[in-house]
Amino acid sequence: MIMYTTGVQDINSFSKFGSLKEVYEIIWIFVPILTLVLGITIGVLVIVWLEREISAGIQQRTGPEYAGPLGILQALADGTKLLFKENLFPSRGNTRLFSIGPSIAVISILLSFSVIPFSYHLVLADLNIGIFLWIAISSIAPVGLLMSGYGSNNKYSFLGGLRAAAQSISYEIPLTLCVLSISLLSNSLSTVDIVEAQSKYGFWGWNLWRQPIGFIVFLSSSLAECERLPFDLPEAEEELVAGYQTEYSGIKFGLFYVASYLNLLLSSLFVTVLYLGGWNISIPYILSPELNKVDGIFRTTIGLFITLAKTFLFLFIPIATRWTFPRLRMDQLLNLGWKFLLPISLGNLLLTTSFQLLSL
Repeated sequence: MIMYTTGVQDINSFSKFGSLKEVYEIIWIFVPILTLVLGITIGVLVIVWLEREISAGIQQRTGPEYAGPLGILQALADGTKLLFKENLFPSRGNTRLFSIGPSIAVISILLSFSVIPFSYHLVLADLNIGIFLWIAISSIAPVGLLMSGYGSNNKYSFLGGLRAAAQSISYEIPLTLCVLSISLLSNSLSTVDIVEAQSKYGFWGWNLWRQPIGFIVFLSSSLAECERLPFDLPEAEEELVAGYQTEYSGIKFGLFYVASYLNLLLSSLFVTVLYLGGWNISIPYILSPELNKVDGIFRTTIGLFITLAKTFLFLFIPIATRWTFPRLRMDQLLNLGWKFLLPISLGNLLLTTSFQLLSL
């Protein structure tokens, strides 16, 4: 009887240990996700501060300087203010579509960050179709904008949603063709493999030099996907008041604001991964051999710093573009996408395919 009781206690303690281990494993799954979300949030705050400082420099005026040192807490103060503002709903609008739209726009962009390799062995999901998963998921964001415009029961909002859908369709096709050219050069659709394929020759191994036409088309298409000037037709204030976000206030308006900067950060990270060598130091004969011998946390940290440095340096281009060029008309926007960028990206893909076949 004593032996039986001891055996039952051992089984119970083992089952408790097993259940605790399962709980620990479940919690550990969410740690990388929460870390990524925290890093993305900090990145968005930095981008907002950078844009305000760069725009102030371009326009020769004083930027934010009171909220924290050098005004770095201004974006946090704006977000806190929007969080406590009242959420208003249109009286005759579709409340469900009106509420779901901003969430779809933000969530679809956040999911795309899962396939970005920030450093050596620092990627949330290294998938064989990672680059096309990003294109597929990011295509959902305009659906949220269209739902927001339709649910607002406002002609300006509905026109803004329709413009967002038309703009997304027009520029996703050239962007996808440019990505396909990169995958042909790298013989893979994995973002990690694309970065490693550029590491052989350092700086001269970047896809920027092998795909200069594709880089220009990708840059133009990504600016249109982010709805940045000169491609911000869905929210043109001279024509549509504020487009699909006209009826929004409080945190829902803030979600659109966050989605815009999330998309800008995502596009810059993909430019770094696809064209600028990712986490590689890009100095082939000086530092790269030593870095290749170093493994573990130090190499991962150096790679993360290099990726973020390239990303935030590249961000100067879309930020300066916003405060430099005038807005296009809607017909000019669609003509640029369908009559120029689409044929150029198709020609670039055919040229890349021909070179790859000849090199076999």
